[in-house]
Amino acid sequence: MALFVPAEPGPPEDVRTWLRTIGGAESNVACHLPGLGVSSGWVSAVGDDPFGRAMVREIAAAGVDVSGVAVDPARPTGLYLKESGAQGSPVRYYRAGSAASAMGPDVLDRVDLADVRVLHLSGITPALSDSCLELVRALLAAPRGDTRVSFDVNYRPALWAAGRDVSLLAELAGSADIVLTGDDEARKVWGTGDPAQLRALLPGPDTLVVKHGERGATLVERDAEPLFSPALRVDVVEPVGAGDAFAAGFLAATLAGADPLTRLRRGHLQAAATLLTHDDVGAPLEASVVDSLLTADAESWAAARLTGTGVMA
Repeated sequence: MALFVPAEPGPPEDVRTWLRTIGGAESNVACHLPGLGVSSGWVSAVGDDPFGRAMVREIAAAGVDVSGVAVDPARPTGLYLKESGAQGSPVRYYRAGSAASAMGPDVLDRVDLADVRVLHLSGITPALSDSCLELVRALLAAPRGDTRVSFDVNYRPALWAAGRDVSLLAELAGSADIVLTGDDEARKVWGTGDPAQLRALLPGPDTLVVKHGERGATLVERDAEPLFSPALRVDVVEPVGAGDAFAAGFLAATLAGADPLTRLRRGHLQAAATLLTHDDVGAPLEASVVDSLLTADAESWAAARLTGTGVMA
C-alpha cells in the first residue's frame, strides 16, 4: 500500500504536509531481503493509478522481483496513514475494495513457485476478503517440495472486527512450516502467549518464534528446548514495521543455515534498523556493527544500545 507519514511535528489533524512512501507486511519483508543477500519477489495487485505505479517502481528499486504483481484497471491501490510516535503509531487504513483485496486462488495460475525456498505469508491477507482467504488456503494446501512456508500472524484487530473468526489464524498458522507471532497477538488467537504452551497448540510447524516486544524473542524448534534472545536496546523513533524487519532477518539467517541464536539476533538487528526510522523499511545497519554484535558475548550484547548515530555500550 501507499503509506503516508507526517512530514512535520504536531497532532495529525494539524499536519498539512505528509511524506508518501510504501508499506505492507509482505512487501516490507521482500524489501529487506536483498540487503541481506537473499533474492526476493513480491506478489500482489495494485491499481492502475499513480500510487500503484510508484509502489511497483520503488519496491523494484529495492532489488525485489515484481513480475508477479498484477495491475487492476477497475480497483484502486490501498493506502494508509501512520501517526508516528515512539510509544506507538495509530494507523488508519483505506483499502476496502482495493486491488489487493480482490486477489484470489487464480493468482497461483500466474506465479511459479518451483524454485522458491521460502514462501512468506501473513495473517493480514486472509482478513482482507473471502477471496484472499481462499488464496492463502490454496497456497498452504499446494504441494511444497523443498519450499518452506513462513506465516507471520500479524493480527490486526480492525480487520478481524468485521465479523471474521480470528480462529482462522490458528488454522492457517498450523499448516505452515515456520510461524512468527507476538505473544500479545497469540493471546488473542490461542489464548496464551507462553512459548511452551503455544508449541503444544502448534504441533505441525517445524519452527515457532514468539516475539515479546522490547524484551526479546523465543525460538522453539521441533524437539528442541526453547531459546530466548533478548532484544537490543534501541532509541526508538517509531515501532511500526519492526516485526516485518525481524521476520526478514530471521528468514535470511535461516536460509543461510545459521545457528539458532544467530537467527534470532539477525531478526533483532534488522528490527533495530527499522526502529530507528519513521519508515517501514529502515536503512541497513553498518556491516561492522552487525558483525560485531552477531558474535558478541551475552554481556556485550545486553550492554549495547543503538542510536541514530551508532552503537553505544
